[in-house]
Amino acid sequence: MSGSPFILWLDHETAPGNPVLGGKFSSLAELTVAGFAVPSGFGITTAAYRHFMDHAGLVNEARRVREAAPKMALPEIKGKAAELHAAIASAPLPSDLEDQVRENYALLEKRMGVPSIPVAVRSSGESEDLAGASFAGQYDTYLWICGADSVLRHMRSCWASMFGEAVLSYRQDGAAVVATRDFGICVGIQQMVPARAAGVTFTLDPINGDRSKIVLEACWGLGEGVVKGDITPSQFTVDKVTFEIIKRKTATQAEEYRFDPATGAVGLVPVEPERQGAVCLADKHVLELAALAKRIEQRRGAPQDMEWAVSEQGEVKVLQVRPETVWSRRAASGLVSAARSPVEHVLARLSGIRTTGGTP
Repeated sequence: MSGSPFILWLDHETAPGNPVLGGKFSSLAELTVAGFAVPSGFGITTAAYRHFMDHAGLVNEARRVREAAPKMALPEIKGKAAELHAAIASAPLPSDLEDQVRENYALLEKRMGVPSIPVAVRSSGESEDLAGASFAGQYDTYLWICGADSVLRHMRSCWASMFGEAVLSYRQDGAAVVATRDFGICVGIQQMVPARAAGVTFTLDPINGDRSKIVLEACWGLGEGVVKGDITPSQFTVDKVTFEIIKRKTATQAEEYRFDPATGAVGLVPVEPERQGAVCLADKHVLELAALAKRIEQRRGAPQDMEWAVSEQGEVKVLQVRPETVWSRRAASGLVSAARSPVEHVLARLSGIRTTGGTP
């Protein structure tokens, strides 16, 4: 890792697929450089995280906690995690790292022309989307963070989420995962999209794995409600070949996630009565998002799970993309078997009916 940068912008030529950006942000870098609409931002790299841990003298303690966690009961894991979190929150930052974070946040302000620009501070771990094990959703993300001081505080919180109780106790097929490797974490700093609507798109049907469908889940406001599962989303199903909306299920929505000036944070606020029962996503945006997801799937060569936002001006932005990790591991099956024509399928069905004594 010697010589790796502490800061790497999404649009830098070396960013696509670069492991120092972790799973989430290296994927966004790939899409950024390819010309997809991704909000501007930079990663505080895994090299920066390791530099901090070494400077703070926490490397050995972190290793001890990781290795001991599989033998601990959950209350003991919680206690050890809390101690490590407190140490990460209070240890002095290396001055060279702090200076670079401040300078690049100021550069983002300049690029966007917005002082104290609101950003999402997103964890992007090396362990995310590993084959056979996904830590997606285990690490922390913070929305609408303004100012360099706040960015630095939330950067530490993302680092500490490497040692959350859910991560330390994560097991795959009964075996501990975290103890086996010294995973690093990148912290992504990305311009916030003031979303009119947001949500998730799957390039297959997440219920039955049908790869001929694209399924969208959407809500008013920021997408936290869909991601967390505490807002019932509206759902749209699009045929991947004909690009027809073949199914829609509109949900009434009484609350939405937005930045609340009264509290200075993102939270649930009431939706105006006239919008509560209205469709949160116009058909043109449903189809635009479906086409976008299909292009991303084709580029990445596997079914995808994409988070997105539609701004108040109607601009579609990609916020996150990851491989779909459940159905995509199973062999895809065609609508009609290559070994049989439609007529052969009918004959086979009739043969089965005769054999069992049933009636057509």
